[in-house]
Amino acid sequence: MTLEIAMQMQSFPEGYRALVIGASGGIGAALVAALREDPRCAAVVELGRATRPALDLAQPASIEQAAAQVAERGPFQLIVNAAGILHAETFMPERRLADLNPEQLLATFQVNTFGPALLLRHFCGLLDRRRGVLAMLSAKVGSIGDNRLGGWYSYRASKAALNMLIKTAAIEVRRSQPNAVLLALHPGTVSSALSRPFRGGEIGRPAAAAADDLLRVIDALGPEASGSFQAYDGQALPW
Repeated sequence: MTLEIAMQMQSFPEGYRALVIGASGGIGAALVAALREDPRCAAVVELGRATRPALDLAQPASIEQAAAQVAERGPFQLIVNAAGILHAETFMPERRLADLNPEQLLATFQVNTFGPALLLRHFCGLLDRRRGVLAMLSAKVGSIGDNRLGGWYSYRASKAALNMLIKTAAIEVRRSQPNAVLLALHPGTVSSALSRPFRGGEIGRPAAAAADDLLRVIDALGPEASGSFQAYDGQALPW
């Protein structure tokens, strides 16, 4: 991230604090790097399976424990969850109904939906009441209205469910934290480990560019956008 781009994070107060979950992934690491280059950002806290405290979306207890341990470093003006799963050593996205199996469904929902649901529960209270954004990486393929190709059952469904959780939480959080902004963000195709098996290295853009785009979108949105589904280019996406 260049200084010129960093200076565009003007909606956050001087000395704002950020927290990135999934900080070791491609986009997560790029977000951390970009935020650390912003002279207005006083601190960036990284959380993931290998950090201290550790946070593993497949381990519910670690989510609550991590939130409790970083609370003293808040409140945070920006919290981003950049963790997610599309494939693993034991499975790839399903192409047809015959590929569906409960193990893959559960593993995908655990990381993309159940874990993030608990992030909403335990981390919303860590947001600064004056200006606080909690953004989660979703995916355009999680849009029911935009689904024209089919396939990728568990990934699509897990992201659609994540979108509903964010929308529903935004309604509740607004009652006690009217300045809070909860967002579902589509980062686009990024050259990363997640997209590599699907020509991500060929058609995706660098993670640093994706991080810049996402931060621009976040910076431009206020409480009126809470509970919305936004693409990296600033366009609202259909549910």
